[in-house]
Amino acid sequence: MISDLLIAMLWSISPLGEAKVGITYALLNGVNIYLAFLFCFMANMMVFPIMTFFLDVINSYLIRWYYYKKAAIFVARRAKVGAGDNVRKYGFWGLMIFVLIPLPGTGVYAGTIAGYLFGLERKQAFLANTIGIFISCVLVWVATLGAMKGFNS
Repeated sequence: MISDLLIAMLWSISPLGEAKVGITYALLNGVNIYLAFLFCFMANMMVFPIMTFFLDVINSYLIRWYYYKKAAIFVARRAKVGAGDNVRKYGFWGLMIFVLIPLPGTGVYAGTIAGYLFGLERKQAFLANTIGIFISCVLVWVATLGAMKGFNS
């Protein structure tokens, strides 16, 4: 169970799945439903400070290299297109709604980048991302539990 919980947390930190995949993985592998939610949510929350540090410190150094710059511009454009109108128009609420939608490309990674690009205050962006992650986790958690219950009936 501990190894499954650790793998679920790694999925929750990963940009490929975030907590959407982590929670589902944990529940399908028999991890306690409350531990799965709590640990995957907390792991996904850790992405914001890591990404903020990356954007503030490491990004400014790496942006000098052509291939990194090209990839960074691609990622920034995707984040702007996905969240742009909502964040520009509604600020905190737009970012929160963008992050809470449990679809690929709408999680805390894109939310952190969008908040950074649109100049949201760091505390506001963190709170919007955290609330969005929490609601997204609840939606995925309830949907997964419901599906598991439906399959067992």
